Amino acid sequence: MAVRFISPYRAPMATIHWFRRDLRLSDNPALLAAIAEAATASDPRVVPLFILDPAQFAQLGAVRGAYLIRSLNELGKSLDRNLLIRHGDPKQVLPEVIAAATASSVHIAAAFEPELAKLDQEIENLISVPLVRTGSAYAISPGRVNKDDGTPYRVFTPFYRSWAAHGWRLPAAKPEFANWWMPLQCHGRPAEPELGDLVLPTAGEQAALARWETFQATALKDYAEDRNRSDLINGTSKMSIPLRFGEIHPRTILKDLKETDEVYKKEICWREFYADVLHHNPHTSTENLNKQYDQMPWERGKTADENFAAWCQGKTGFPFVDAGMRQLMAEGWMHNRVRMVVASFLIKDLHIDWRRGADWFMQWLADGDIASNQHGWQWTAGSGTDASPFYRVFNPITQGLKFDPNGDYVRKYIAELAHLPANTAHEPWKTPAGYQNGYPQPIVDHAVERIRALADYEKIKKN
Repeated sequence: MAVRFISPYRAPMATIHWFRRDLRLSDNPALLAAIAEAATASDPRVVPLFILDPAQFAQLGAVRGAYLIRSLNELGKSLDRNLLIRHGDPKQVLPEVIAAATASSVHIAAAFEPELAKLDQEIENLISVPLVRTGSAYAISPGRVNKDDGTPYRVFTPFYRSWAAHGWRLPAAKPEFANWWMPLQCHGRPAEPELGDLVLPTAGEQAALARWETFQATALKDYAEDRNRSDLINGTSKMSIPLRFGEIHPRTILKDLKETDEVYKKEICWREFYADVLHHNPHTSTENLNKQYDQMPWERGKTADENFAAWCQGKTGFPFVDAGMRQLMAEGWMHNRVRMVVASFLIKDLHIDWRRGADWFMQWLADGDIASNQHGWQWTAGSGTDASPFYRVFNPITQGLKFDPNGDYVRKYIAELAHLPANTAHEPWKTPAGYQNGYPQPIVDHAVERIRALADYEKIKKN
């Protein structure tokens, strides 16, 4: 019988870190895990990989697509230009990279969005090496905070108490050294989508850390009082964009918060609460969580389409609403208080399905996150968890007068009203000069539409 010789030689086997929504080096446990495994292996090299899937890139839209490209550029700088960018379907590209690197494993941060979690499972079944999940984009990963009986929360306040009691680890260290390697040709970053006059904030990990430091030093202490003021430049931190792309981890933010910063801590928790809700109810990215609202008689047809177009373009004739919609198109971002007001207006003044508004937001928001966006809209529509009661109808005029008392926010984004002094910008119909620059008349009567919205709600309650 022939004897088969088995060589003691093993081919070098690098590790791969697949960047997705963790475009940073600091506080990146999955990256550290890849580096640590490589350090103990026969091949100490680490392949820092980003796969640009054309289908997923198209879904991002121009705003998030442009920001992603800029963020990848900054990540590439921090890796001494060793970021391997490959274009194509991850199910085809990843096996190619594994083969080229003779990789022993692929390290990722766990994904919880329904589509990405499904993709990870498919890839895990496809590749020949372990897909190692370490950490996630959250201080506490979805699914870990539950009631005493093991069921998930559907109301924010008890979730927050359990989330805070659970606690989280301190931020992970930034890697001091890694032997980066690109075993294949880098396809590089694609052309940046055209944004016209829209201006995005500076992308990248260093910009995110600097922005957080500035907010702490200048505005965090007044956040609880100022966060609803749309006219204040520094009333909010605007950390939602770097959190969306993983340029900063929420633990990095949470470690700097004091007991007096609980209001800001709750904002971090809202993001984690909505991620948890979507994790347990993946259908709610497109469907009502509360099925009772499937009966809501939404407006459809020509008039609804015309009103929706006016809302999208910031031409409803309600200055606070229009300022918010124009801020969205100018900056790829909108103040959170204003998001609630414009959503309420679409749903309860125009009687248009919340999903149309959610889709428009996802097209324009640089911080567009499917869990936060869809469930933020469902909060206003009354159909989600911990929802605002449907009968809470925001008055778009009084909201503007309260949270933009001097009209500065309106004048900044609505050129046709920039000539109006003080808070008269919120009610142009009260001054002879209100419409001299072509600002549109209100497309609906708020008082009338409020009554109709409440009547529609009473109908579905009875059913």
